[in-house]
Amino acid sequence: MSKTPNTFFQPVDGMELPRFAGIPSFMRLPHLGLDSLEINDVNFGLIGVPWDAGTTNRPGPRHGPRQMRDLSTMIRAMNGATRIKPFEMANFADLGDAPVNPADIQDCMLRITEFYKKIKVKGIIPMTIGGDHLTSLPVLRAIADDAPVGMIHFDAHTDLFESYFDGFKYTHGTPFRRAIEEGLLDPKRVVQIGIRGTMYDGEDIEWGREQGVTIIQIEELFDRGIADVMQEARHIVGDNKTYCSYDIDFIDPTFAPGTGTPEVGGPNSFQGLQVVRELKGVNLIGMDLVEVSPPFDQSGATSWLGISIVFEMMCILAQLEK
Repeated sequence: MSKTPNTFFQPVDGMELPRFAGIPSFMRLPHLGLDSLEINDVNFGLIGVPWDAGTTNRPGPRHGPRQMRDLSTMIRAMNGATRIKPFEMANFADLGDAPVNPADIQDCMLRITEFYKKIKVKGIIPMTIGGDHLTSLPVLRAIADDAPVGMIHFDAHTDLFESYFDGFKYTHGTPFRRAIEEGLLDPKRVVQIGIRGTMYDGEDIEWGREQGVTIIQIEELFDRGIADVMQEARHIVGDNKTYCSYDIDFIDPTFAPGTGTPEVGGPNSFQGLQVVRELKGVNLIGMDLVEVSPPFDQSGATSWLGISIVFEMMCILAQLEK
C-alpha cells in the first residue's frame, strides 16, 4: 500500500462518550465525504449501500447499513482472538452511503458504480455494507474494470442463476453470473463456500463448474474443516487481486435470522468469524457484507454478527499495510 498517513483515525473512546451516545458512524470512526481533504489519507473506506431492489424473497436489506452503523458502536479497538489493533495499523473511515435509486435497478447500479470509481481513483479499498447481493455487481464494475479478479465468496447460494421471472437478469441471485459474463471475475479464481439448501434445478452449480468456479458445498466444508478448505481457497486465488463477498445467510439462521433467504444447516457464528481469519495473506482489493435484513431480526443480533464479521475483515485488511 502506498499511503502512509502520519496519524491514524481512531474511534471515539467509549470512556469519553458512552457507546449509546453520539451520532453513529461505522466503528465510531470519522465520517468523511469524498470531497474532504482528509480523504487522501484513507486506506480503507466503510461504505453503506442501502438498497434491496434485487430482492426476490423477503425484503429489508436496505435497512442493513443504518442498523449496522448503530450496532458497530459496540466494537472495541482490539481483536480479542488475534490481538490485532486495526485502527493503529491503517486509516479506516466511514465514507457514508453510496447514492441509490430504489425505483430503478439499472439507474441505481450506474450510480453505485460511478461512486465506487471515485473511491478507486483515490486509492481507497472499499468495504461495503449492504444491501442485497446484487450490490456486488455495480461495485465490481468499478473496481475490476481493468482486469478480471478472483473472489472468495461465503454464501448459502451461488448467485450464479441465469434469470428470474422469465428472463429478468438482475436480481440478488444473478450478480456473479453477470460478473463472469462481463469479464469482471475470472471464474477459475472464484471459490464459493457454504452452498446448501433446496434447489430449483441445479443449473446454477452446473454452469458455474463448467466455467471453472470452485463450489464447496456445506457438507464438504464440515467434512474437511475450515482450515483445509480455506487453504485451498487461498491457493486458488493465489497472489493476484481478489474480492471477498460475504452473504450473512452463509451463517445458520439460528445465529443470523435477519436475512431474506435463510437456509438451515449452516455454520455457527464462531465458524463465521473463523473463515474470515483464514483470509490472511490474500491480496484483497475490496469486500462486502450483504443481505442483513433488520425487519426480520428486531433484536439486532444479525446486524451485530454482521458488523463483527466486518471488523474481522478490517483486521485482515489492516495487515496488508505491514
